[in-house]
Amino acid sequence: MTNRPPRTTDAVLERLTALHPKLIDLGLDRTERLLAALGNPERSLPPVIHVAGTNGKGSTIAFMRAIAQAAGLRVHVYTSPHLVRFNERIALDGAPIGEDALLAILEECETANGGAPVTFFEITTAAAFLAFSRTPADLLLLETGLGGRFDSTNVLPAPAVTAITPVSMDHMSFLGDTIADIAFEKAGILKPGVPGVVAPQLPEALQVIEARAQEIGVPLSIAGIDWASGPVAGGMVYQDEEGEIHLPPPALTGDHQAINAGTAIAALRCWNPAFWGLEEFSEGVSTAFWPGRLQHLRSGALADALPDGWQLWLDGGHNPSAGTALAETVSAWPDGRTVLVCAMQENKDAAGFLMPLAKAADRLIAVDLPGSTPGHPPAAIAAIAKAMGVDTAAAPSVQEALADAADRPAGRVLVCGSLYLAGEVLAANER
Repeated sequence: MTNRPPRTTDAVLERLTALHPKLIDLGLDRTERLLAALGNPERSLPPVIHVAGTNGKGSTIAFMRAIAQAAGLRVHVYTSPHLVRFNERIALDGAPIGEDALLAILEECETANGGAPVTFFEITTAAAFLAFSRTPADLLLLETGLGGRFDSTNVLPAPAVTAITPVSMDHMSFLGDTIADIAFEKAGILKPGVPGVVAPQLPEALQVIEARAQEIGVPLSIAGIDWASGPVAGGMVYQDEEGEIHLPPPALTGDHQAINAGTAIAALRCWNPAFWGLEEFSEGVSTAFWPGRLQHLRSGALADALPDGWQLWLDGGHNPSAGTALAETVSAWPDGRTVLVCAMQENKDAAGFLMPLAKAADRLIAVDLPGSTPGHPPAAIAAIAKAMGVDTAAAPSVQEALADAADRPAGRVLVCGSLYLAGEVLAANER
C-alpha cells in the first residue's frame, strides 16, 4: 500500500512551512513563479484596495469591510497573521474560508509548486489569490504581510487603490533602521496612476512617500491636506473636499481608531464615491470588528474566571507606537487598577513598547510567548518594567498571571505585547 501524506489542512500547512529554510525571505520571484504555474489567478481578482503600513492596517481594513458590507457589497479580505485558525486569513464574502475549500487550494498550490523553495507566506498568499479568483466579489481588501516593496502581495500590477497607514519603527532587521527606510519599503505598493491614500505620518515618512509618488506618477490623498478625521464629543468627524460628516463613535476602542476609520473612508471614496453615503459610513464605523485589538472579552472561560469587578482586555500591539496608543486609552479609563500581562517576540523593542504604558499601569506580569517563536524571557520583560517603576512579577502561564492579577482590588487586566499571545488568549477563552 502506498503511504500517502495526510489530507488535513494542518498537515499541508506543516509541509509548506518546511519548503524554505527561512520563515521570511523577502522577494517576488518565487511568488510570481508559483502564480504562473497556477495560471496567474492574481490577474482575475475583484477590484483591490492594497494596504501597507506599520500600525492600523487591520483596523483600517475592518472599517472598510464593514462600510462596504453596509452598502451591500460582497467583500473578500486577506490579512495576517491569524489569531486562532489559519482560515481567518482568507475571508470569502464575509466569512473565513471553509476547511474543505482551504484544503483543496493548499493541495493545488503544493502540487503546482513541485517542492521548489518557497516561503510559507508566499505559497499561502498564492492560495489566497486562487480562492479569491474563483469566488465572485465586488471588492478585495488586501493587507501586506511585511513591508510592501518585496511583500508577496505586491505582485498586482494595478490595484484600484493603495493605502499607507501610519509608519513607525518595527521589523527593522528586514525593512531598515530609520523611519525613512521603512517608509520607502511601505511606499513600494504605490503604482503608477493608481490613487494612493496616506494616513497621518511622521514628516520623514511623508517626505519619502511623496517623493516616490511623484517619481512614478501617483495621485495622493494625504491626511491633513486632502482629508482629516478625528474623535469629537459623542463620535468622530471626517472631512474632505466633499465637506464634513459627523459619525458615531468607532466600534473599535481608542481615539486612534478615528484615524483608521478616516483612512478607510478616504480609500473607499477614492475607489468609488458613488457606493457610500452617511448611512453606510455610520453603520460601518459603528459595527466594525477586529479581534485582538483593544478587545474587551466580556465572557468566556478566562473572562468568567475573573472575580466580580474585574475586566479582561486584549491587544496584540507590539511596537512603541502601539504602546503609545494603548497608553492613551488606558490612561483615560475610569478609576481602578490596570494590570498588564505581557509577552513579546525577542526581536521587538520591549522597552520602547512598555515605556508609555509604564505610566498608566499599576502592575505588570510577564509570561512566556506561546508557540515556537522566540520571545523575550519573562524575567527580562519584568526587569525592564521594574526599571521604569512598575510593580512586576513573572508567571508560567496566562491563566496563572490572571489569578495573580485578580488577587487584588478590582480593576482591568490588559493582555498585550504580541499577536501570538492574543491568539492564545482568544483560543483559551473559547474553551
